[in-house]
Amino acid sequence: MDPMPSEHKDVQPSRVLMLRGLALLLVLFVVLGWWFGLYEELTFSNLVAKRAQLLAYVSDHFVMSVGLYFLIYALAVAGSFPGASFMTIAGGFLFGSWVGGAVAVAAATAGAVVVFLIARTLLEGFIHRHMGSALKKFSDGYRKDAFSYLLFLRLTPIFPFWLVNVGPALLGTSLKVYFWSTLIGIIPGSFAFSFLGSGLDSVIAAHEVNNPGCASAGTCNFNADALMSRQLILALVLLGCVSLIPIVAKRLFGAGRRRSTES
Repeated sequence: MDPMPSEHKDVQPSRVLMLRGLALLLVLFVVLGWWFGLYEELTFSNLVAKRAQLLAYVSDHFVMSVGLYFLIYALAVAGSFPGASFMTIAGGFLFGSWVGGAVAVAAATAGAVVVFLIARTLLEGFIHRHMGSALKKFSDGYRKDAFSYLLFLRLTPIFPFWLVNVGPALLGTSLKVYFWSTLIGIIPGSFAFSFLGSGLDSVIAAHEVNNPGCASAGTCNFNADALMSRQLILALVLLGCVSLIPIVAKRLFGAGRRRSTES
């Protein structure tokens, strides 16, 4: 018996070819990005130093700016570049908390789905043909409550985003479960970071008091971690734990019913 779901057992050759081409483009993008240090441009120092030009461009070309932000964010996620928190905060700073948060959610979901489809189509079969019995047992148990597990991983901002993008694909998660758990799970954190970004001017002003001219020179020393309070991280972790309640309840009630039956 095939242990894998039948949803994507028979993948069309044209789709596989398309995803292979997309995977090659992403690999090329990642190699070039790391080679030329493009990811190093995604820093608060650059954002602060160029904020006047960026805000002027956004004001004159709002729709195009949103489109470019979406594309850059989605490519960064698909290419597994670091800096998702920075990108979300930058979106809030440039477009406001609501628009920035909404576009960040859409872009992150789109990039994550691209990675998921590539990993599922090109790697999943190999992984499951060579997986050990322990991994297979874990995979089977995971799929029973995949939505709750994924929701926890998305809500809790302490797990590498790229790992949560690829791992579920290799464990047989359906696209529907992956999409909705990703979309719903990243909403709280995305809007929280976007709201932080919308108040970035006050943070810049505070640094200017201690280090006059640091904004224009790009020497204000702060990053995403400095903007995120422990209370915010704890709140998101606790929210993530709420998503595990159905799993815990199922285990407890299931064990109770088994004991009642045995007695």
